[in-house]
Amino acid sequence: MLDIALVRREPDRVRKSLLRRGHDASPVGEILRYDEEYRSALTAVERAKAEKNRLSAAIGEAADKAAAARELRPQINELSERIEALEARANALSPTDERSPLRAILDNMPNLLDDSVPDGTDESANVEVRRWGRPRSFDFEPKPHWELGERLGILDFARAARLSGSRFAVLSGAGARLSRALAAFFLDRAAKRGYVEIAPPLLVSRETMWSTGQLSKFADAMFFDEQADLFMIPTGEVPLTALRGGEILDASELPLRYAAWTPCFRKEAGAAGKDTRGLMRQHQFEKVELVWLTDPQSSFDALETLTGDAESLLQELELPYRVVALCAGDTSFNSAKTYDIEVWVPSGNSYREISSCSNCTDFQARRAAIRFRRDASGKPEHAHTLNGSGLAVGRTLIALLENGQQADGSIVVPEALRPYAGFSSLSP
Repeated sequence: MLDIALVRREPDRVRKSLLRRGHDASPVGEILRYDEEYRSALTAVERAKAEKNRLSAAIGEAADKAAAARELRPQINELSERIEALEARANALSPTDERSPLRAILDNMPNLLDDSVPDGTDESANVEVRRWGRPRSFDFEPKPHWELGERLGILDFARAARLSGSRFAVLSGAGARLSRALAAFFLDRAAKRGYVEIAPPLLVSRETMWSTGQLSKFADAMFFDEQADLFMIPTGEVPLTALRGGEILDASELPLRYAAWTPCFRKEAGAAGKDTRGLMRQHQFEKVELVWLTDPQSSFDALETLTGDAESLLQELELPYRVVALCAGDTSFNSAKTYDIEVWVPSGNSYREISSCSNCTDFQARRAAIRFRRDASGKPEHAHTLNGSGLAVGRTLIALLENGQQADGSIVVPEALRPYAGFSSLSP
């Protein structure tokens, strides 16, 4: 959630950010109007209370208190009624009241873009920052991962469809083991870099979803149990970011770095007809999520470190990739700045997203009430939150199968992963 004080102080900056995202900037004017009404109501409450106190004091100071009370009591009663009405009006407009129109607008306002985010309306305007590795040249026609997996007997989409419908997969034998090996590899590397491993709940409350910016913007993309009022997590970012919600941290604790291996669940309702085959876009998938809580001054340096942590995994797995800075129109609702890491996928002759690393500044922390004190007597400040995939397991498996394939249909497993997988290659 945006800071109402920021909107009040720099409305033109907020308008510019909205326009860069391709959004309507008129809500800024609505926020300012409701905020003015809210603050006017608060001022009127204070003035009415001051007048009521003055009249009450006049009764106490009068020589004939009974006479003064008879004269002033009607005015005091009238002021009491007025104060009650003004307080009700102020509460109805408060940015902290879920029912207020001001809160409704703020809930749907995206984060303020950092000035370094490139201009542009869609992914075609994303800016490549760097590349690592060189895509392999094949002396045969490379096959897509679903053909490779089915021939090896490690991927089964037909049986998954009978079990659950489209966009599910069954991994068996070496495929299941390779997937588990990737998760263990990612978690071990995260631990070496100082991340604390967390095993969070996979079902979370509406408040948790809202506090991390998933509601109400992305409600249609979530799997939801109406009776229990619980959501299946769309990403490990949700429970990891909200883990310290409502707490005031000591500055010495920062940065906090968490890692979690979780299944994730998404309807992918807006992706009809796209990546319908294979593991690229599933309703259920796994990834290792990396989350930072840090102080505001360090968060953009932390974004570079977080992105580097994710990149290092692809380097160890010898998978070519590139890093792109997302343009304004492609940057997510929660994010102030995002780098996508895209791995080379031979079957598509293209780079495809495997990790998205974002600095959400104080946007989520303000919703989740994650604060810290610089010293014992200091005023609490909102922390900054960051998140990134380190990495998406299924998409890494795609890249391993397709980049490691041989002419005879076998797959060479990267050396760094062999101790986790227990084998160096897969053969038909």
